[in-house]
Amino acid sequence: MSQTSPAAATSGAPTPDSDISAPMSHRGVLEALTGLLLGMFVSMLASTVVSSSLPVIVHDLAGTERDYTWVITAMLLTSAISTPVWGKLADLFNRKVLFQIAIIVFVLASATAGFAQNPGMMIASRAVQGLGAGGLAALSQVIMADIISPRDRGRYMGLFGAVMAVSTVGGPLLGGVITDSLGWRWNFFVALPVAVLALIMVQLTLHLRPNQQRKVSIDHAGIVLLGTSVSLLLIWVTNAGHDYGWWSFTTAWMVGGALIAAIAFVVVELRSSEPLIPLSLFRSRTFSLSVLASIATGIAMFGSSVFLSQYMQLARGASPTMAGVMTIPMVAGLLLSSMVVGQLISRYGIWKPYVVAGSVSLIAGLYLLTTIHYDTNFWLVSIYMFLMGAGVGMTMQNLVLVVQNTTGASLIGVASSGVTFFRSLGGTIGVSVMGAAMATRTASLAQSRQSDIGVALKSLGEQGGYWAQQLASGAVPRVSEMPPALRVVLEDIYSGGITHSFWIAVPVAAVSLVAVLLLPNAPLTRMTAAERRDAGERDLAVVSVPQGMEVLDHEASPTPVLVEDDDSDRLKV
Repeated sequence: MSQTSPAAATSGAPTPDSDISAPMSHRGVLEALTGLLLGMFVSMLASTVVSSSLPVIVHDLAGTERDYTWVITAMLLTSAISTPVWGKLADLFNRKVLFQIAIIVFVLASATAGFAQNPGMMIASRAVQGLGAGGLAALSQVIMADIISPRDRGRYMGLFGAVMAVSTVGGPLLGGVITDSLGWRWNFFVALPVAVLALIMVQLTLHLRPNQQRKVSIDHAGIVLLGTSVSLLLIWVTNAGHDYGWWSFTTAWMVGGALIAAIAFVVVELRSSEPLIPLSLFRSRTFSLSVLASIATGIAMFGSSVFLSQYMQLARGASPTMAGVMTIPMVAGLLLSSMVVGQLISRYGIWKPYVVAGSVSLIAGLYLLTTIHYDTNFWLVSIYMFLMGAGVGMTMQNLVLVVQNTTGASLIGVASSGVTFFRSLGGTIGVSVMGAAMATRTASLAQSRQSDIGVALKSLGEQGGYWAQQLASGAVPRVSEMPPALRVVLEDIYSGGITHSFWIAVPVAAVSLVAVLLLPNAPLTRMTAAERRDAGERDLAVVSVPQGMEVLDHEASPTPVLVEDDDSDRLKV
């Protein structure tokens, strides 16, 4: 059903959000980024603050290793599904209002998670949390493109790096302290005052030009089909090998259903006047290859944060607080690489060598993490984590950057969210597959070490019965509280299971490197998305696009596709 965007309903006197014509000054950009950065900080803090306490949370809620995986996967699943929806809405409606709605949804779900009484309630709360997180991830990229050009964005990477560092490092540390002193439930309430401040600052400082006034229709069928396909696939991956076999009737209907829904989604998108993910985007080699490369980045980013936290607590016996401290090298690599590379890109306008170097660093870090054991020298583990973090820092944001650089202004929302969607989807599938691989490997190792476990329990005397009961419950153990004789056996078992899971990410990272090498080396433009809309990209004479750049636009049906003109430095339809 067609409807008019809220922006279209407002006319007459100019509003603060529409009073933007000239390029923004450095001070103006900083003011506009204030609320945006606070909103991103809320999202990341609410996520990272519970990362170090998840083993404790699942243990206290009497959850299993599979519940642990689902507490993470539920949020990643809904975040992945909702990201392209938010991106499409950003091309149609008021982006500022959408960003504020995403903050509210995310924080209310976080508060609900704080009252969870069982794993089911926690998983449901995390699923709703993912809806808000998807909006914040997609909309922040779109809004950045509106106010900062691709060439100039490196100047501000330090700010985003600082937010990422404080939330990524400070979140687990704060979460560990809160868990050890007040209890894990307070981790879900800590973001509430920051969220209130974020909403106020977004309202006061973020002023965006409204989208073009036009009739729009929401692709409801596309949303349902995409959600169905992705959900069936992820539920199958998470439960296969536990509730049913990898080769079974249940597997057949779930995978078949996901495939049918995916095919139906493609058919609907081809016929829709406002497709959720315009398939014309895939005509762009830059978009298609960036999507492929982003999948590996997602697996590394989400998988490493999940399983390194488990490694620190289950394989090295660290407390939640210390687990946060021990992952600092990974965050340091991410922060330093993103800041330095961002500045270099803005200064020289060259991006591809850094993305290639990031992909190589990512492969090296992931491979080296497959070699660690419970007693591996922590300095070596730190180097491995730093390499992986540096790889993520050099690739994650820059893949979005190159897509925004070569995409028509009217498609910035869906293109940006498309890359983010596939990155989140890759991360979600990666966590599920890595979790399944870890659970299978851990169970196998535990079975082979039954005699060692029995000897350790016997040496504990009367305490042995208590710990035997704890292990038999199937709940995630608190290894740091175990007696040394039993603890060393469990640490060895879990280290073997966790490091085995990293083998899932290594070949995908290798594919990502190939995709990055094939990316067209298009120069970065100094025009923001808002300036390109003002200039009118359909009049190609006013937008001088360097040779090698490919731009897709989507203003009417059939979709015009801008491609390289071999005989000039401009583009042709």
